[in-house]
Amino acid sequence: MEASDDRTPVTTQRKDRGPMPLAARRCYRLACSTGLALALCYGFDLGVPFVAPLFAVLLAAKPAPPPGARQSAGLLLFMALALGIGVLLGPPLQQAPFSTLLLIALGVFFCNRLAIVGGKELPATLLALGFTVIPAANSASPALATALVQAMVLGLAVAIASLWLVYPLFPEDPGAVPPQPPAATPAQGNWLSLRATLIVLPAFAFTLTNPTTNLPFLVKSILLGREASEMQLRGASRELVGSTLLGGLCAVGVWWCLSLAVELWFFTGWVLLVSLLLAAGSYQVFRNRLTPGFWVNTLLNMLILLGAAVQDSAQGKDVYQAFVVRMALFLGVAVYALAAMALLDWWRGRTVQRSPGEVD
Repeated sequence: MEASDDRTPVTTQRKDRGPMPLAARRCYRLACSTGLALALCYGFDLGVPFVAPLFAVLLAAKPAPPPGARQSAGLLLFMALALGIGVLLGPPLQQAPFSTLLLIALGVFFCNRLAIVGGKELPATLLALGFTVIPAANSASPALATALVQAMVLGLAVAIASLWLVYPLFPEDPGAVPPQPPAATPAQGNWLSLRATLIVLPAFAFTLTNPTTNLPFLVKSILLGREASEMQLRGASRELVGSTLLGGLCAVGVWWCLSLAVELWFFTGWVLLVSLLLAAGSYQVFRNRLTPGFWVNTLLNMLILLGAAVQDSAQGKDVYQAFVVRMALFLGVAVYALAAMALLDWWRGRTVQRSPGEVD
């Protein structure tokens, strides 16, 4: 007797889950771009390797496609010209320091205004590096300034190329336009630009005392001034000091993990993993009350501290002692930024209150 085959083929009904969620794609894009830029720069020993991951974070943190070929060429040319301004400011800084410092202050103010009012954050940051980092390096050695110019232009090129390679794997939704924050009014922009400038200038003056050692501190101050211009005084302590402390903690954790196996791929992997966790906080993959800027600045602080630690290790310095000193400087400039913001806002409030009576 022939048994009837009532069995039907067992098929696994897989639900079409669709594409990866947008927040997850942004996290992977930011982390992979940062890790790839770090691997390329350290692998090929391109000048100052940690600048490329910094530029990769600044580029990939924005929820938008990477710059096109023409825009990328324009960015590289703009950066070369901006850093060239710093080379030209180097000799006058030694011969006529007061006039040159005034010119640098005006330049930093213009950079901050370009970011706050004009919305050109990346070009403004590049220009601020030209007005501060390169003249400070030139005061120590013209050769150091020239090497920094080459390293930063190459670092930006590597960061753009890394984002080009990663973006097709984790693209934005087609036709999606990221929301743009409202631009500041000219009066408000002038005030915020002045506040950010007064945060950067003392750090620039301090860097001149020992440019070869304090350049990472100056880069931190530029990013801190940009961060402080985007927030109100309330909650600023958590944003400025908190991101600095967490960035230092992440740097210590990565450095300790790196001691288990001192290899470039391990270094890249640990940085990629921590970058992914911080990006998850920035894009609210896990809910938190902190702003995206807190997480991005934590990542930037970690990369600056790790890059400086790698250079200290290559030069035979005590890495942990240098880290403690550098971390103290980072926290000091964050506390100074809070004090400057509080004092300036108090002074502005009193000025606004007295102005109606003066008019009467």
